Amino acid sequence: MARYATILGTGMYIPENEITNETFSQWMGETSEKLAGVVFKFEASSGIKTRFYAPDDWATSDLAVEAGKAAIADAGLTAEDIDLVIVGTDSPDYITPATSVVTQYKLGCVNAGTWDVGCACASFPTALTQAAGLIATNPHLKYILVIGAYMMHKLADVKHDVTSFFYGDGAGAAVVGATDKPGFISSSIKADGSYHKHWGIYSGGTYEPATVESVEAGRTKVKLVTPFPPTVNHEGWPARVRECAANGGFEVSDIDHIIFTQVNIKSIGIVMEDLGLPIEKAHYIMDKWGYMGSACLPIAFHDAIAQGKITSGMRVVFCGSGVGYNQAAACFIMS
Repeated sequence: MARYATILGTGMYIPENEITNETFSQWMGETSEKLAGVVFKFEASSGIKTRFYAPDDWATSDLAVEAGKAAIADAGLTAEDIDLVIVGTDSPDYITPATSVVTQYKLGCVNAGTWDVGCACASFPTALTQAAGLIATNPHLKYILVIGAYMMHKLADVKHDVTSFFYGDGAGAAVVGATDKPGFISSSIKADGSYHKHWGIYSGGTYEPATVESVEAGRTKVKLVTPFPPTVNHEGWPARVRECAANGGFEVSDIDHIIFTQVNIKSIGIVMEDLGLPIEKAHYIMDKWGYMGSACLPIAFHDAIAQGKITSGMRVVFCGSGVGYNQAAACFIMS
């Protein structure tokens, strides 16, 4: 009998401490009035109105644990049932060890192996593709927990760097398991490393180990060095979706819903028009929870299910892009 991979349950977690654009503008105003005004320009262009921060004593793994618990419960499983935990993040607890192994321990997934996926905002569809392939080809693997988690605000200068506008905390998760009918259909993955110096944290690794000077100069904080051209997403996302459709043997018009990286509502509209799909087929959450990097796709997915926008039998495409840059799309038919 053929063995396929499907999504069995989902979960999400948003912390309680809300930082509205009004509050963020006040912070920027302490640096300059010009920066305070930029906040609302960002709001108008992105659709982001607020964000939420985790408690100061939390790490990314704590967010991942809460989303993981919810997804495991939604799938009707226990932590002991999970065979593998994959965590996608670019705001890890530590440089090493992996955030996934910390999450596995905190969750009590005592029978699970782990690894991290570091593709920034493309991590979730990348990890779903990994999980689906493993489930389909390894009968000894029954359940894989895939988590996207993000806590970039703790790695940013949130009181002085206006690009911190885009950093909200959160985590989303999905349990992938086996089925006897197609669930996972196809994927598309691409990267262009020539952009790796555009946006990132450039001191603290082996390229430049952290020193007193690099800390004082702010190089251990996340920085936007050079803006990405809009074509990265406006051309890249349609290309990933079309390649996903071609790889899966279906038409773009067959797609029932698309979950994109939640960084800019206007970009989503441009891409949906390019694809010839109505905007109603693209769920967005940045207006109520902000942008959450590697967490925003699974959170938007869970929210769309909760609102009844995604139901059994629908063909859903996840499409994300992250700094580096990485891009990935994955298609599932919902069980």
